[in-house]
Formats: sequence, structure tokens, C-alpha cells
Amino acid sequence: MTEPVRCRADAGSALLDDVRALLDDALARYADVPEAATRLEAQRRRLDEPLRLALVGRVKSGKSTLLNALVGARVAPTDAGECTRVVTAYRHGATPRVELHGTDGGRRTLPVRRADGGLRLELGGTPPEDVAQLVVEWPTDDLLAATVVDTPGIASLSTGTSARTHGFLGADDGVSGADAVVFLTRQPQPEDVAVLAAFQAGTGGEGALTTTITVLSRADEVGAGRLDALHAADVVARRMSADPQVAAVSSAVVPVAGLLALAGRTLRHGDYVALRALADADQQQVSRMLLTADRFTRPEAPVPLSAEVRTALLDRLGLFGVRLSIALVRAGVPDATALAEELLRRSGLAELQRLLRVHFTERGAQLRAGTALRRVEEVLAEHPVAGDDELRAELERLRLAIPDLGELDLLARSRAVDSPLPPELRAEGERLLGAEGTDPAARLGLPAGTPDDVLRQAALAALARWRTAADDPLAGRAAADAAGVVVRACEALLAGSGVSAAGGRPR
Repeated sequence: MTEPVRCRADAGSALLDDVRALLDDALARYADVPEAATRLEAQRRRLDEPLRLALVGRVKSGKSTLLNALVGARVAPTDAGECTRVVTAYRHGATPRVELHGTDGGRRTLPVRRADGGLRLELGGTPPEDVAQLVVEWPTDDLLAATVVDTPGIASLSTGTSARTHGFLGADDGVSGADAVVFLTRQPQPEDVAVLAAFQAGTGGEGALTTTITVLSRADEVGAGRLDALHAADVVARRMSADPQVAAVSSAVVPVAGLLALAGRTLRHGDYVALRALADADQQQVSRMLLTADRFTRPEAPVPLSAEVRTALLDRLGLFGVRLSIALVRAGVPDATALAEELLRRSGLAELQRLLRVHFTERGAQLRAGTALRRVEEVLAEHPVAGDDELRAELERLRLAIPDLGELDLLARSRAVDSPLPPELRAEGERLLGAEGTDPAARLGLPAGTPDDVLRQAALAALARWRTAADDPLAGRAAADAAGVVVRACEALLAGSGVSAAGGRPR
């Protein structure tokens, strides 16, 4: 199975090489146009960096908590301090490091201060309005595939704070600092949708739904903290995904309880011991304590835990997380590891991580290439120069060489009520488009390590089914076009395995 996987990875690498060559050619032609050259140089540097994933939402939407859950450490400040008012990029590094980028172009390293196994960020006396962004390096594999950017709340009472996020996303000038967005919301507002639409237009994702995933944030609060709250949140998320405004700018909606997810990733043995004590105490008394946060943290309580320990539990898990954890321990969850796994499963984080992998990180090369092509297109439109016809021709050739964007567009539309995929083939179609992963075995629904000849036979069978669907005389135009996209995905699998679409090895 190694050959098809390697071929697909090589295709992404080759695409980036071609886009680099295009940017280098454009830079040579625009050497005497400083404004254009500056934009092209910035894009050329971006092409060699990891994918940039921005977390965007209103104040108190849970962005920093979700970032901490994705990273697996408390590195992003969650209080309403000065650091939450600036754009902060978290990227992989061998050792913890914090660098402040000033609006004047200067840079300086800030002290690294640890707190509760994570990081405490401070601006070192620099006013937030003088900070272009903070760059935090943190040694975790979770940041290898993408740099995650925590942005200030949009629609903030402070216009300057909101403006930093608008500027970073390119809502004002179309030049975005992100390649993809996770949008956190409880209920999207028209101005939020406008920001996302402007972002997609600036990244080449306009109309393709390829660059935004929506998170129904703080999902445990949807059901008022009841133990079935996450089920209620799933119903709301499905309803939200059918909203035409949301569907116009987002490829998926997933409910996530960020604090529960963070608890699952950072749960300690001591936390389990404390929860075990609560689970073993009188159930009625503990239930009364858990009615409110104030009751749970009162100095005097009918449980063998100090107020300090209970306050720490509340800080780490939230009231819903404490209730759920106690219920799980009472149901027989035996230790901290098992409890952490169960909290993660219920939080929705695993599903979000799957979507991020399928839509963004596994297609990072294609998304970065798409953004770069959009930037070249903008420069060509704004600053015509001699010989730009050659650039335009190469631009169009490369645009046609990014099939993943068409796959993602169809994946997004397949979840709608009027999905263009045939109902009886929809599940297979989504899988072939990469909904479960982009390697050949995942696309074909086969186990990892499946021999090449079995992969080839499965791909040929899938190709035959989807060619029949594409040629169905009773199918509408949308259905036929959608089947054609899946046909091309099958043909790409066969091309990677060295088998022709006709069923034999090419000569």
C-alpha cells in the first residue's frame, strides 16, 4: 500500500514546487512594483510554513479553551486579560518560547512563565494596541501539522480589539493571515457570517466552502448543564448546519464542550481521586452541592474534600464536567486514564479533530497552494505588467491541478438536505472523497496495510459504480456532475497505484 500513499504525497509536494516557481517568476516580473513584490514575498514565505488555522468567534465563545484542548496544555489565557486582546500564534518548537511582534516591525523575546503545567502569557508592559501578534512555540506534536492562531473576539465592545481580528483575517484588504478558520459560536449573527465570507473570498475559498468549519461552542451549556446536554447540542448543531447563512460559509457544524475536552486531555490522578471521593459520598447531598458553583465551593460541605480541592475541580472541569465525571465514576469507570478517554469521547473534540484532519491538515499543501494562487491572481488584476499572460496561463494550469478543493466542496454540499450524491451511494461517495481520511485504504473503506492488489480491485469496482451513476440518463445535472467528481477521485487512486482506469497496468 505504500506506493499509492507516497504518490499522493509526492503530488502535493510537486504542486507546491510548481507554485513556488510561479511565485518566483512573478517576483522577478514585479521587482519594480514594491507593493506587489511585498505581497508576493510574504506569500512565498507562507508557502513553506505549516498551515495556519485561526480560531475565530465572539468574546467568551471559548476560543482559548478550545485551543488549549487542541494543544493538550493550558497555553492560551482564558481570562479577560490583555493577552486575549491580541492575535497569538501557537506553533511547534523544541522548547517553550514567546516572541512579541510589534506594530513598528520590531521583535523581542518575552520571559516564559509556567503555570499549572502550562504557560502564563504577559505582554511585558507593551500596550495591546502596539502588538501585531504574539508567537508562542510549544513542544507538542499537536502543533506539527498546523500553527493554531487564537484571535481576539469579533464584535467586541473595544473596536480596536475586533479590528485586530478583522485585519488578521483579511476582512479589510483581502490579505488573510490564516489558511483556514474554526468559527466558534452559540448563535451566528449576520456580521459574523460577513466576516467569514470575506475571509473565504480572500483565501480563494469563495463559494467552495473549503476553508471554514463551525463549532457549536460550550456545547454542555446548550442543555442547561444536564447530563444529556451534549445530545441536545448535537440536535442544535444539525439544525444550525441546515441554516442557509451558515451553510453558505461553512463546510460542517460540530458541537464541542471545550472545557470537558481540555479536562480529558489534562486530567490527573489527583483529580480522579477527588472525583472518586465525591462519587462515594451521599448522592443526595452531592446532587444539592452541584446545583450551583457557589454551593459546590462553599467552605463547609458534607464531603471529605477541602474547598480548595473542589474549587480546583470546578476550574478544570466546570460544573457539567464534575457532574458527568461523578456519574461516570459511579457507573464503574475505574481510573484516571479511562475517565479521560470517556470525557474526550463525549466532548466532541475527537470529531472536530477528524474534521480538521480531513478538511485541512491532510490537504494543507493544496489549501496553501490555493491561497497563493489567489494572491497571484489579485496582483495580476491590480498591477498588469509586460508578459503577465504567461503568468496567467500558468496560474490557470495550477488551479486545475488542485482536485482536492473540488472534493471538499462536494463533501460540504453532500451534507445538505438536497445532497447531489445518490442516496444509495452517498456514504461511499463521501468516503471516496476523503471524509474518513485521504490515504487510499481510508478512501476505499479498507484496513490500513491492505495489499496493493486488493486496493486496486476495490478502486476498480468503485470506479465502475460511479461511472454508471455519472452516465445515468435519469440523473439531473447536479447529480451527474457530483458523480463525475467521485469518478475523478477513483481515477486518481488508480493512477497512484499504477493501474489504468480501463482496468490494466499502463504500458
